[in-house]
Amino acid sequence: MVFYRSVSLLSKLRSRAVQQSNVSNSVRWLQVQTSSGLDLRSELQELIPEQQDRLKKIKSEYGKVHLGNITVDMVLGGMRGMTGLLWETSLLDPDEGIRFRGLSIPECQKVLPAAKPGGEPLPEGLLWLLLTGKVPSKEQVNSLSQELQSRATIPDHVYKTIDALPVTAHPMTQFATGVMALQVQSEFQKAYEKGIHKSKFWEPTYEDSMNLIAQVPLVAAYVYRRMYKNGDTIPKDESLDYGANFAHMLGFSSSEMHELMRLYVTIHSDHEGGNVSAHTGHLVASALSDPYLSFAAALNGLAGPLHGLANQEVLLWIKSVVEECGENISKEQLKDYVWKTLNSGKVVPGFGHGVLRKTDPRYTCQREFALKHLPEDPLFQLVSKLYEVVPPVLTELGKVKNPWPNVDAHSGVLLNYYGLTEARYYTVLFGVSRALGICSQLIWDRALGLPLERPKSVTMEWLENQCKKA
Repeated sequence: MVFYRSVSLLSKLRSRAVQQSNVSNSVRWLQVQTSSGLDLRSELQELIPEQQDRLKKIKSEYGKVHLGNITVDMVLGGMRGMTGLLWETSLLDPDEGIRFRGLSIPECQKVLPAAKPGGEPLPEGLLWLLLTGKVPSKEQVNSLSQELQSRATIPDHVYKTIDALPVTAHPMTQFATGVMALQVQSEFQKAYEKGIHKSKFWEPTYEDSMNLIAQVPLVAAYVYRRMYKNGDTIPKDESLDYGANFAHMLGFSSSEMHELMRLYVTIHSDHEGGNVSAHTGHLVASALSDPYLSFAAALNGLAGPLHGLANQEVLLWIKSVVEECGENISKEQLKDYVWKTLNSGKVVPGFGHGVLRKTDPRYTCQREFALKHLPEDPLFQLVSKLYEVVPPVLTELGKVKNPWPNVDAHSGVLLNYYGLTEARYYTVLFGVSRALGICSQLIWDRALGLPLERPKSVTMEWLENQCKKA
């Protein structure tokens, strides 16, 4: 009896120690770093050897550990649920939503530096967090903001390349074309052609990535002003931070719109590696394509209706509701309109997600922004009604695993309220934001020496034969 009591006591102590360790690991993410260095590259220079050793240890000690079984449904269903990518910068939980280096969106809003007390987090702070796993100080964020401003110059040939397209070309076509035109300045390509050692691949990748992150708002703003404002461009304002300067170059001076753009860029920046744009960027980069080529490929994936183009579709659908039923539509009328959409063979845009099984936290933080700044806006009130009406309808339909709203269900209404009414352009905003996450991971891909991505494909005959054997 004494023996069993001793074992039980040891078990409880071990369990408590594990719990304390887990708490300690969680708290670690919330601690503001105390290093005095303001240079992000130097911070990475210190971190990379440690993470390289960590990856080597995982390979040597756990390389043969099984992570799950692959089914025929997974092979035929777009590889859903397969664990097959290393993506350090963020992790998506079906219930909790996105965590950036271990921090949830509400935690990021609390601990990342803001432009003003109680304001939305600065995107530069999230970029620092994604790259280092550490919460930066305000001084470090200010230093990074200045560095990005110093890199934000666009060669004339980029604008000429965009101008060669019809002004009616989709904004994403013009944006991706501009990114491709930037590629001629790639430091990685130049270094590779000279014969750089693979252990140094991350260094020119860092330069390209930081340049790209700094440049994409200028390219995106040029596309917007070219298409919708008769080509009347607005120069950058070096006194503004990343998000506010982007809004400024688009033509919006409202402090609330600047706050919205900071929030928008932050929450859209990364969503682990399995989504189309992130996975595409990672896949193309695994062939040692430079960051410009990789990000341009990611943008082409983002432009699809089942991915980034959905934010455009949501606002257009909401406006179709208003056109047919008016702004003061009742919940019963709205329910009928939702069923009409579904019965016509279409989906209700902005609801459902490939991974999430609860309301997207990115939707929630945008809703909180709306409740704070535009609670009486008719379109916001309509979005609130949709939140009550659509999930029960989709649940009744019986085919939807996640009937809850995602990030796209809300962003268009906020942008529309502050005057950015051109829904076709919304995916470009998404693309600017996604540069932070894709480029951050790409730097780590190079630092860790991740290999060429090459999954195995099979034929239907192979599947049939395997299933018969099973």
